[in-house]
Amino acid sequence: QVQLAESGGGLVHPGHLLILSCTISVDSLRSYTLGWFRQAPGKERDFVATTKRNSGSLYYQDSVKGRFTISRDNAKNTVYLQMNRLNPEETGVYYCAAGIGIITSRLRNEAAYNLWGQGTQVTVSS
Repeated sequence: QVQLAESGGGLVHPGHLLILSCTISVDSLRSYTLGWFRQAPGKERDFVATTKRNSGSLYYQDSVKGRFTISRDNAKNTVYLQMNRLNPEETGVYYCAAGIGIITSRLRNEAAYNLWGQGTQVTVSS
């Protein structure tokens, strides 16, 4: 059974940096598209960023472009989300997600991902 385990969440001051990690228990990560989603309090879960399998193409929610960076280390079966200049509106539970065979038009759709972590809480507050 494939498991995803996020880490790195916590309390961070506005404007500061936080790096999330997600380790996936598979033999090879190369076939998987890997994404990060965020669920703010009282809201639906939203797409944040994704890295597509093989090509490693990167996609971001418009509001995080230039501040967040998604990266993957296939040798370590890990995907990262570096979040710079965080603001309080980005508080929420961050989920790591994985899927195979996701077409480009569905990369931002959470329903396209069939594997999910438990989430890690990120609180941006002074």
